[in-house]
Amino acid sequence: MSSICYFIMLPNFIIIGAQRGGTTSLYQYITKHPKIIPALHKEIHFFDINFKKGVSWYESQFRQNFSFSLIFKKKKFKDHITGEASPYYIYHPHVPKRISNIIPDVKLIVLLRNPIERAWSHYHHERRLGVEKLSFEDAIKEEPKRLNGEPEKMLVDENYYSFNHQHYSYLERGIYIDQLERWEKFFSKKQILILSSEEFYSDPSKICQTVFDFLGLPSIDTKKTKTYNKGEYQIMNAKTRTELVEYFKPHNEKLYNFLKRDFGWK
Repeated sequence: MSSICYFIMLPNFIIIGAQRGGTTSLYQYITKHPKIIPALHKEIHFFDINFKKGVSWYESQFRQNFSFSLIFKKKKFKDHITGEASPYYIYHPHVPKRISNIIPDVKLIVLLRNPIERAWSHYHHERRLGVEKLSFEDAIKEEPKRLNGEPEKMLVDENYYSFNHQHYSYLERGIYIDQLERWEKFFSKKQILILSSEEFYSDPSKICQTVFDFLGLPSIDTKKTKTYNKGEYQIMNAKTRTELVEYFKPHNEKLYNFLKRDFGWK
């Protein structure tokens, strides 16, 4: 048993975000691959919230499932990989550097969703959690005040946890260009697979095959079984949507130029 644990590795891949972009469904689908052994939990949140627990604790989140598979299924370690999905990672200011210091060769997977739809879904998620009491319009109006000074506090004190930064960042999280530019300071482009949430929703099997290719795994037949963490809510106010289209337009254009790809978020 001890010799097996010695060979347990840190994750080969991480789905880093974005929140409310389909990360749970993607993780559930790809971990059906016989060469992928899932972590104990999909969202470990080591590099953002649980970093003080140390690398040994992080490794333990993969060790149990890996050891079970190796012993009882008699699989060879070199043929298998593992990974996790914590969608707060892409937005947290310290995570890129932390990951690059500990697992510099890891492969990163990103799902980007239309930032308007992402914000709307994020808002209703916080409502379900009982965290958000304001209307959507009031919440996005209050967002600058709620986030004021929080990133700066996080950068000054690496152990500072910002509740507002994690929960009330409806619009900020949708400015993907700022986040991706930060990640590409620490990782090469070939280590980062950037996917469209909309394409994933319309053809999950195709996107899963793209992920398997990126991870160097053989293709398998994948079938969509269900959508995870799907929210049901009313249509956004038309005036609010129009305002958000204008708000995100310059950020999306910068993103398209950066990626040399137009996601078609009109």
